[in-house]
Amino acid sequence: MILEGFYSRKVYPDKLRRIRYLDTDPNKRFVFLSNNFTLSALTIAQLFQCRWQIEIFFKWIKQHLCIKAFYGTTQNAVKTQIWIAITIYVLVTIVKKQLKIDLSLYIILQILSVTLFEKTPILEAISVTQPQELKG
Repeated sequence: MILEGFYSRKVYPDKLRRIRYLDTDPNKRFVFLSNNFTLSALTIAQLFQCRWQIEIFFKWIKQHLCIKAFYGTTQNAVKTQIWIAITIYVLVTIVKKQLKIDLSLYIILQILSVTLFEKTPILEAISVTQPQELKG
């Protein structure tokens, strides 16, 4: 198969392989385009599924770890920033459980980010800064 659109063909003039895949779990059909003619269709479909898992992981990171941007572009810089964010997430989860704080992790992280440089005990910072409707 060769792309038919003028600009598409101009950007990618080589042949492509069309692969159809039926995922029985959600009962959906998928169509993939690949430039790999040596791997089996099932292997290529599995590679795409792995890619989706990676995208889901990064979506979770973006939503839960408050990483707005990566400060470095090297593999080591990205890994370091992700590990730091995961470590903070786990530590705040432990503090939430041990102090029996009845707020979401998101709200606790927001409060901590605002009071980061203040010498205030965590429970005091949370009780002072949380809105009245969130108090239980």
